[in-house]
Amino acid sequence: MRADCHVCRAEGFASRSQVLVANGKRQVQATLFQVDGEAMLGLDEIGLSETAWDLLGVAEGDEVRVSHPPAMDSLADVRRRIYGNRLDTSAFSEIVRDVVAGSYTDVHLAAFLTASAALPLDEEETVSLTRAMVNVGDRLRWDAAIVVDKHCIGGLPGNRTTPIVVAIVAANGLVMPKTSSRAITSPAGTADMMETLAPVDLDIATLRRVVEAEGGCIAWGGAVHLSPADDIFVRVERELDIDTEGQLIASVLSKKIAAGSTHVVIDIPVGATAKVRGKDVADRLAERITAVAARFNLAAICLQTDGSQPVGRGIGPALEAFDVLAVLHNKSDAPDDLRQRAVTLAGAALEIGGKASKGSGVTLALATLSDGRAWKKFEAICEAQGGLRTPPQARHVYPLVAPRAGRIVYIDNRKLARLAKLAGAPGAKAAGVFMEVRLGAEVDRGQPLFHVHAETPGELAYALDYAARAGDILIVGS
Repeated sequence: MRADCHVCRAEGFASRSQVLVANGKRQVQATLFQVDGEAMLGLDEIGLSETAWDLLGVAEGDEVRVSHPPAMDSLADVRRRIYGNRLDTSAFSEIVRDVVAGSYTDVHLAAFLTASAALPLDEEETVSLTRAMVNVGDRLRWDAAIVVDKHCIGGLPGNRTTPIVVAIVAANGLVMPKTSSRAITSPAGTADMMETLAPVDLDIATLRRVVEAEGGCIAWGGAVHLSPADDIFVRVERELDIDTEGQLIASVLSKKIAAGSTHVVIDIPVGATAKVRGKDVADRLAERITAVAARFNLAAICLQTDGSQPVGRGIGPALEAFDVLAVLHNKSDAPDDLRQRAVTLAGAALEIGGKASKGSGVTLALATLSDGRAWKKFEAICEAQGGLRTPPQARHVYPLVAPRAGRIVYIDNRKLARLAKLAGAPGAKAAGVFMEVRLGAEVDRGQPLFHVHAETPGELAYALDYAARAGDILIVGS
């Protein structure tokens, strides 16, 4: 709108004010941007985004009503939290409801998330936030008495076990409706990776059809409206590069509860440059996850896994997909660490799901993988979701080499993840980093340590510039 138009002057609208735009019974809350002069708009004209245009159902020349949005009482609770006060169930419900309604700006969202980081959510607050996030979305219910799920808290590049776990578990007759996130602070979320192999934007009807036909799916949670607040929070967390404990627990469990899960296996990677740095922190997180899950009659078991280095060889959507395919196809050069981690998690799921006795889950999972049943099930799931795809390959690949001969003694997961993101991942599906060595490997001077993959020369140059400035991403010792 023009800054000098009569509506802006009369209502006191300023640039970036929140406004309510209505066309009959249709309305959207929007952020106002103002322009000066007559070049773009007349005094009585308003410009809309394509999204607002569609939601309002307007045509050029239609009249719309612009007004102040209703006051948000929940912002008072956000301010209370900023000043160190705990919030109750009612407060979290109001906040989450307003968030999903689109009433919160990015500033409001950042304030809430930051307040939840500065004073971490306690157990009661985490339960309240989880419940609020479940209540504003849809919920799935299944005929099966046991519905299993799996989740990794993240922080470890290339840890793409989910498709393998789902294939193994579903091949053994358990129900596993896996909804996954896109990347928060990583170069690829499971949904980003899976999208290179099959459609993941499934609506609830399609998801239900896939699961009823094949016993499992790997879908993007944001498309099925199971925990819509989570996707909003994730978008801002990604910009802030934060993932606080209480928010993490609420994010994970709200999606599992909404998906109708009864049992869940949680992977907690532990390492010096992983999200969880030490066993004491992992123990506390596991205790909190299981305690909050129990409040919703969800049985959760947490497995602490090695977080000292990336899993597999690929970091980035397509590169991780190639690793997954190699494991499912039982290729001789498939990354063994990815295979072993996947069967460990699948084995735990088979045990809690009653398909294997305690201690025999890994054996059953390995057999399911080795005899090809896991691949057949994964292929069937992909076809049911819309068809199996071939992941793309990057046009530009550049090696980073060892500065001297020696042994790999340290790998910085965080720097590798940042490098992959600067190369274009996850937006550029073929971009990322391909590892050539692992901890303990002996290397010669000039031997490639990893390759940077990019879809454009500019993104490759951007990533390589960071690699030159970042210091030791991998350390070669004597």
